[in-house]
Amino acid sequence: MSMEPTLSTYSNPWACYFAATRPAFLTASLMAGLIGLAMLWHEGVAFDAVLALVTLSFALMAHAGVNVLNDYYDALNGTDAQNTERIFPFTGGSRFIQNGVLSLAQTRNFGIALMLGVAVAGVWLMARSTPQLMYVGLAGLFIGWAYSAPPFKLVGRGLGEFCVTAGILLITVGADMVQRKGFSSTPFIAGLSYALLTANLLYINQFPDRTADRVAGKLHWVARLEVNQARWGYVLIVLLAYGWLLLCVSQLWLPKLALLAFIALPLSVQATRELFRHAAQPQRLADAIKLTIVAMLAHGALLSLGLILG
Repeated sequence: MSMEPTLSTYSNPWACYFAATRPAFLTASLMAGLIGLAMLWHEGVAFDAVLALVTLSFALMAHAGVNVLNDYYDALNGTDAQNTERIFPFTGGSRFIQNGVLSLAQTRNFGIALMLGVAVAGVWLMARSTPQLMYVGLAGLFIGWAYSAPPFKLVGRGLGEFCVTAGILLITVGADMVQRKGFSSTPFIAGLSYALLTANLLYINQFPDRTADRVAGKLHWVARLEVNQARWGYVLIVLLAYGWLLLCVSQLWLPKLALLAFIALPLSVQATRELFRHAAQPQRLADAIKLTIVAMLAHGALLSLGLILG
């Protein structure tokens, strides 16, 4: 387990600001973009590799901006400061504000700068693809900001999992749209199962944060439900993800080789077992969280492979 950040650890400002974006979690957005590109390959749509790399880079910047702003707003509402059951680095925020590495103002300004950079990049990409990309970009920026910012605070209204699912799908759709130069439903179809498993990472991470979030009024579903009831939400999301994938293949919306993604299902099953065993002891959920991350990324990688080979 990584040690929490301190001023001595991050004396280099570049390393400090990079680490404040929680870069390990950005792989979720990278995989979402790769699924969109894999679907293009499957459909035989020619794409520009350089433009694809630029698109993925700015998708990662958008995710980084969301992470930083979430830290800022969680510092304002006090949930991260009073979180004593966190499992760093997975839950409880980046700890950069709480440990005095960055100030509130520095964190806020950095998050805004990242989002402004994404907006400028979006205009550049739109000029090289399609004006429709504007709607995808605006929706993504709004969801990323409204996720934790007042007055919306969508995660505290039980809409966090919806926000994550939608945000990940917008990356998949956007990566496709830049190359296709128009909207298609196929990246949405291909990306939904992965997006749901990404939302499940948020869901399980809320168990260690549950007590602090309840005190701060951040009432996501894990905070609203009793622990024994909340466990079943994880199962529901896994069933929706794999049920959707099975439906897509049975309806010939995706190739049969997309079922390679089912190889990751045992990881989700094992994570479920760990969650059911330790839901009431949240500090013992590190293994379940790790399994959830591996299941998510393995599902995305295998799905992409199935689309390419299919």
